[in-house]
Formats: sequence, structure tokens, C-alpha cells
Amino acid sequence: MEIVGLIGGILVGALISALIIWVVGKLGLGIEVDGFGAAFIAAIVIAVLSFVITWILGLVGLEISGGIIGAIIHLVIAAIVLMVAGNFVSGLRVKGFLGALIAAIAIAIVGGLLAWLVSLIGG
Repeated sequence: MEIVGLIGGILVGALISALIIWVVGKLGLGIEVDGFGAAFIAAIVIAVLSFVITWILGLVGLEISGGIIGAIIHLVIAAIVLMVAGNFVSGLRVKGFLGALIAAIAIAIVGGLLAWLVSLIGG
């Protein structure tokens, strides 16, 4: 039964991430997304790329610390992941590195706001 919960969690996470990417695309903040389907595929590609990058950094012994420097590094990595995903996902267009950086910030803000709203509802 655990595998069903894991798959369900992955699907819910992908759907939420897709919603966030779709909203940021509609706002015109550095990315354009043709529809929710493209946003869903982009969410999956971004998750896989992020996992691979984190895994590789761990293999070579690089840990990204907290604080402002860590936040900047995470932001740059997120922008790079968005740019790479834009090359693989049909229906996702990234407007250069600056656009990817703006989109990464917007995705973080929209995701944070969504988490905050859910926490209000959940009590």
C-alpha cells in the first residue's frame, strides 16, 4: 500500500507544481506556457532535473548553505533548470536567463503564497 501513497503524493505534487508554473506563465513573468498540459510536463521535467543536479552536487561533496548566499545559489540553479526545461518541453518558452530568474522568483513567491493559504485553511 505504501507505493500507492507514494505515487499519489508524487502526482499531487506534480499537479500543484504545474498549477504554479501555469499561473506564473499566465502572469507573463519570464516564461510562457501554452496550457496546463505543458505546465504539468514542465513540472515533471523540472523535478527530475532538480533531483539530478542535487544528487550530482552531493556526489562531489558540495552542500549549499543557508543564508543570503545559499538563497542566491538556489535561485541561480532554479533559473538554469528552467532554461534547460524550456529546451525539452514543448509549450514552455523561457525568456533568457533574466526571464528564468524572474520566473524562478515568481514560482517561489506563488508557491509560498499557496502554502500559506493552505496553512490557513488547515488551521
